[in-house]
Amino acid sequence: MRLPDVVHSCAVACLTAAILVQGAAAQPAQQTARELVLTVGKSLVVNSAGTIERVAVGFGDFAQARVLGPKEVLLDGRAPGETSLIIWQQGGNTLYFDVVVKPNNSAAKVRLEDLRRQLQEELPDQQIAASIQGDLVFLRGTAKDLPSADRAINIASTAGKVVDLLYVELPPADVQVLLKVQFAVIDRTIESDLGLNLFSTGTGNTVSSVSTGQFSPPTLTNSSSSTSGSSTGPPTFTLSQALNLFMFSNGLNLGATLKALEQRNLAEILAEPNVLAINGKPASFLSGGKFPYPIVQGSSTAAPSVTIAFQEFGVRINFLPLITPRGTIRLDVAPEVSALDYADGITLSGFTVPALTVRNMQTEIELKDGQSFAIGGLLDKRLTETIERIPLLSSIPLLGKLFQSRQKIKENNELLVIITPQIVRPIPAGQPLPQLSFPQPPGLTGTEGQKPPQTPGVDVTGPVSAAPVERIAHEELLRKMKLETDMKLQGTGGTTSNTQSSLGNSSGTIK
Repeated sequence: MRLPDVVHSCAVACLTAAILVQGAAAQPAQQTARELVLTVGKSLVVNSAGTIERVAVGFGDFAQARVLGPKEVLLDGRAPGETSLIIWQQGGNTLYFDVVVKPNNSAAKVRLEDLRRQLQEELPDQQIAASIQGDLVFLRGTAKDLPSADRAINIASTAGKVVDLLYVELPPADVQVLLKVQFAVIDRTIESDLGLNLFSTGTGNTVSSVSTGQFSPPTLTNSSSSTSGSSTGPPTFTLSQALNLFMFSNGLNLGATLKALEQRNLAEILAEPNVLAINGKPASFLSGGKFPYPIVQGSSTAAPSVTIAFQEFGVRINFLPLITPRGTIRLDVAPEVSALDYADGITLSGFTVPALTVRNMQTEIELKDGQSFAIGGLLDKRLTETIERIPLLSSIPLLGKLFQSRQKIKENNELLVIITPQIVRPIPAGQPLPQLSFPQPPGLTGTEGQKPPQTPGVDVTGPVSAAPVERIAHEELLRKMKLETDMKLQGTGGTTSNTQSSLGNSSGTIK
């Protein structure tokens, strides 16, 4: 910074050094250089014992020299660096100086104080230190978690280019959420049938029958000769369905079939899948199977080809848990129960492709640990009544009921889906594991009581040599997270988004 000549005598922030030089008439051609140190933006006054004839500065970008009087020289610091100052005095004496200009750190100190104050306000009680050298900001210390380290870097980036030397404390294991789902399905069907068919095989030489046609009546046929075509015997009847009651009188040649049935069907389905997932990671469960169905692929140049595809069915659950800052569990859940339905299937070229009865839903809810929600419910009641009657005869009081047929079907379907999330922890080592209840415990192969093949424990192999660490370098943690994500992508052969390692906070979505 160069000061104008008109303010040389003003009180500026300059460092004045008086250097008295004892000149002599006969001096050597060159003396030992003396060192002058000043700061950028500051000035230095050099006093000479003899009258100054000429002044020169080696590199003017670092410092600038101006003669104030016969024996005074003003030296201004312009930029950090080193140069030379030469003063020629009357009588042939020459003075040599090594000028060292240091950077002015006043602005950097202000930036550093502001940065440290921001770090203390945003990240209290964390051992994070900052220092500034030129345009670089060095961050050192240990952050308690990955978001704190990222926040410290964002704050420091406002003061210059950040050099990340932070460590991060390894967080505890991610919370794991157990989702309990209960499917309860009840199907009730009540069917009642009532109908009467009357027939005669020839009373009064008349073959007749009365039927509404709703339930199969007997089939009446006349017995006749194959050659003459004349009747050789009484008519006969054939029953395709005796129904409930059948009555026939030879003397009257009169018969009747009665159907009076009541049918009650009850079907209950109860499924309770349990699925465990890490906080922020999707999980799925399927208990069922796959059935094949053909797909015909046509071609304009060749004969059509048939390929086989598979469709899943059974009890399925897909969900994504996320623990919110409020301490609740937010769930994106999609349960489904499906079963094969051959009644509504189709037959192609002799192959039967069954249909599927499906009950599914997809929703997003929020609960506390251990709370339950009925996320789906269905109450479906249907009544179907079919009445067929013979005109006129069915209108006769009392007797008209004999000429009517009725079928009534009542269907009652109930569905309930309840979910309960729980935050769980692993079973401690050495504790008994959950066991299935076997009617007859399965025996081990080989000698009775022999343990199955397994990896020896630490009592044989010794303790694990890798000791857990308490902290890790920030860039190392990010590298491990990226490596874990890449391995997952290679395993699935796809892409993902919003995925983080289990070493840090995790979040994600489910589709």
